[in-house]
Amino acid sequence: MQVILRKEVQNLGDPGDIVNVKDGYARNFLLPQGAAEIATEGALKNRENNLARIQAKQEKLHQEALAKAEQIEKFGKLELSAKAGESGKLFGTITTKKLAEELQAQAGIEVDRKVVSLNAPINKIGEYTMLIKLTSKVKCELQVVVTASEILKESVEETEETSEEA
Repeated sequence: MQVILRKEVQNLGDPGDIVNVKDGYARNFLLPQGAAEIATEGALKNRENNLARIQAKQEKLHQEALAKAEQIEKFGKLELSAKAGESGKLFGTITTKKLAEELQAQAGIEVDRKVVSLNAPINKIGEYTMLIKLTSKVKCELQVVVTASEILKESVEETEETSEEA
């Protein structure tokens, strides 16, 4: 099925693009979400009339994303602290939502948690790299340093010691 994108769809295209997708993907996801419309004759004519406006809007969003990416790269490192065990393992995992909130709190840069991705889950003390995809063309990386706010004795070791004494 041929559709015209109304919004940017990751791994598919930008607004105004005409793309071929499977019927089910169009009917069940793109059309209900308002991300696309069926490429009828009238819709194609309407797209031609609005193409300049769509491209100007996309260029503005691209420039804003470039400015935000520059701010993020200037920030340098995002430092977090969490409770950890003696082995350096965190009690819980640091999520992309938490990373987005900390970036907002520490640098004043607002990003959606959906654009933040990690190459590995953050569940130990150490350094990690966070990838932020602001648009399909603008991406930046930020170092995340996780330190221990408290080092607690791990409960697994306590139960092992108790069973050895008995």
